[in-house]
Amino acid sequence: MTLNIRKLSDQAATLLPGLLLCFTIAGAAGFLSDHYGGPVMLFALLLGIAFHFLSQEGPCVQGIEFTARKLLRIGVALLGARVTLQQIQSLGIGPVLLVIFCVSATILFGWIIAKLLGRSRDFGLLTGGAVAICGASAALAISSALPQTREAERDTLFTVIAVTTLSTIAMISYPIVFGLFGFSDVGIGILLGATIHDVAQVVGAGYAVSDEAGDIATYVKLLRVAMLPIVVLILAFAYGYAAKKNGTAANSGKASFPWFAVAFAALLLVNSTGVIPPVVQEGLQVSSRWLLIAAISALGVKTSLRAMAALGPRHIGVIVAETIFLAAMALGITLFVLQI
Repeated sequence: MTLNIRKLSDQAATLLPGLLLCFTIAGAAGFLSDHYGGPVMLFALLLGIAFHFLSQEGPCVQGIEFTARKLLRIGVALLGARVTLQQIQSLGIGPVLLVIFCVSATILFGWIIAKLLGRSRDFGLLTGGAVAICGASAALAISSALPQTREAERDTLFTVIAVTTLSTIAMISYPIVFGLFGFSDVGIGILLGATIHDVAQVVGAGYAVSDEAGDIATYVKLLRVAMLPIVVLILAFAYGYAAKKNGTAANSGKASFPWFAVAFAALLLVNSTGVIPPVVQEGLQVSSRWLLIAAISALGVKTSLRAMAALGPRHIGVIVAETIFLAAMALGITLFVLQI
């Protein structure tokens, strides 16, 4: 017993410097976001990148790695406290089918456009899922289910930066664009929730139009978030099966079982029963937010600007094309099929 306690104490001491670094960066990013506006995830990334030298050697390395991997998965799992089955059912069948079709089609489009532009299949699935579901959070969750390689970490960071930037642009421009088509607040809310990448930007865009548009946009967005564990599980099992079939299951680059996606779904179901007290629910949501910000900070610390610059315009082209595809498809379906 004494030996186990000592071992845990030694592990905690090893992780502590890196953990303090990541959560300090997260706190600074939160302060900047609260006082000056702007996406907290983007602030965390940029501040983290400034401390890249600490990820190369020294006492912070193990804590940075722990935050970028383990705490990331816990943060994604706790996202289940933000969604309930009642919220999903309240939307009716039309928006539900819209979201399911758009998510599936955008991920498939990402896989295709990545191949056409000479990027990897993994990058297409990663960016397609991030655009289709919930931006930075989806990018982090999906990357955890894909083979873990050095290129995968670089691609994940690029995806987070790109979707955060495009989501901010969409928050400003989409309400104007959708308004030009003559949609009611209901229609605009559905479109905003179905097309903008990150939850925070969906909320900002929706309530900038009206309270009704904001409520509907948030519900539609949460439905997209609810697709996350399904997509992650499908990808994890697909990659696991492929690795086993090819005899490479022992490869260090294989995808691990996404327990965090199962935990997400389980928490969603429990949250839907109403047994979680509001105070606990809020605590889970806040914990999820800060764990994800800390994980983004850690990934930022691990990121080399030189490596990011070497990616080239084709990486950007993939994610911009996916964003345009999702917006055009959702707009067309809402206009001609749902006729809202």
